[in-house]
Amino acid sequence: MSRIGPVFSQPEHKALIAYITVGYPSLEATLKAVPLLARSGCDIVELGIPFSDPLADGATIQKASFSALQNGVTPQLCLEVAKQLRQEVDIPLVFMTYLNPVFSYGLEEFCAACAKGGVDGLIIPDLLPDEGSELEAITQKRDLDLIYLLAPSSTGERIRLVAQRSRGFIYLVSVTGITGVRDRLPANLEAFVSRVRKVATQPLCVGFGISVPEQARQVAQVADGVIVGSRIIQLMEAENNLKSVGNFIKELRRALDEPNRI
Repeated sequence: MSRIGPVFSQPEHKALIAYITVGYPSLEATLKAVPLLARSGCDIVELGIPFSDPLADGATIQKASFSALQNGVTPQLCLEVAKQLRQEVDIPLVFMTYLNPVFSYGLEEFCAACAKGGVDGLIIPDLLPDEGSELEAITQKRDLDLIYLLAPSSTGERIRLVAQRSRGFIYLVSVTGITGVRDRLPANLEAFVSRVRKVATQPLCVGFGISVPEQARQVAQVADGVIVGSRIIQLMEAENNLKSVGNFIKELRRALDEPNRI
């Protein structure tokens, strides 16, 4: 079992998952941010590997990815960063990337390097579950959780397939589209989570568009975890000392731990 499983074994605990792009706004910022996220209440950190064609990402993360690529961040460098971070934090680290960089690196080689560096799972938005059997076999051999995504538009067949094959948790995209800060949660979110819950036994974590504690609190009422990315990226690029990032994560943690708090 990877480190991800125990996160969801705590009674009544809602997982807080943070996303950052490796190398944005700098590698130094990444190395400082992840321990801060862990100290401030995050249960899992997603490390985004910059990619030139991030189809699932909105403007904020696209900008971060482009900047990191301009700064020379590569999958190999991301692996080295993850290995360094593993020496500093105990929480699960998950790579969020696209199939092309993993395929170019070599499926076996990439997964071996992930396992050696202390990475616990992979999220690959453009990998369809009916095309993932090869990578599934490799990740299972390396004790990595391959986490699939579902959107509100997912068919019943796709939901059943993901429920059979996703490991660690299932990533529920709150809206059909791309990542980014949004003013409000979709009205059909509860129905979407309920539809997946009827089929899946894995924990269900919701991302895309969550940017304030109240939204996190609302999501936690129906899901097992909350994923926040774009707002963290915005805060990271606004200042150098990351103080606002730590404060933001603490506010989210309180919202999840004290759902009735006014």
